[in-house]
Amino acid sequence: MIKKILFVSALTLGLSACDSREVGDVSLGMFTMKDIKIGHLKDDVVTGVTCHIASIEADLSLSDPSDSSISCRQTGEITPEMIAKIDKSKSGEVVFKQSKSIFFKTMKVRRIYDPENQTLLYLSYTTKETDGSFKHSLSTVPLWGTKAYTEPTVTP
Repeated sequence: MIKKILFVSALTLGLSACDSREVGDVSLGMFTMKDIKIGHLKDDVVTGVTCHIASIEADLSLSDPSDSSISCRQTGEITPEMIAKIDKSKSGEVVFKQSKSIFFKTMKVRRIYDPENQTLLYLSYTTKETDGSFKHSLSTVPLWGTKAYTEPTVTP
């Protein structure tokens, strides 16, 4: 039994190693092995956007809870050239992913462009159903006020 606990502990520590993107770590109490980890993500293409993601990590567990939240803001310049490079399909593109379990659960962040409102949407979600639901969170970054914003054309 002790060997099994040590194996699970070593495996879990290997999966939840320190991350250079981590900016916060909040304990959920003395009698729990769960923490809220807060990390930052810079969009590699739209480099003027930074997202902060909060999710629960459960030490000594083979699977982290699926709950997470995301908040994205403009933290630098956003140019028309950046917007020209992104996937503009309805499903957008994955800009970040992280394993949350050895059982194939992954947390992903997907960037989707809303051309009508000139807004970038960042959707955080897990790929495994939990309690009858796929957990997800949404944040938006409007292009208004950036170099990438174009005035809507008014038709008479």
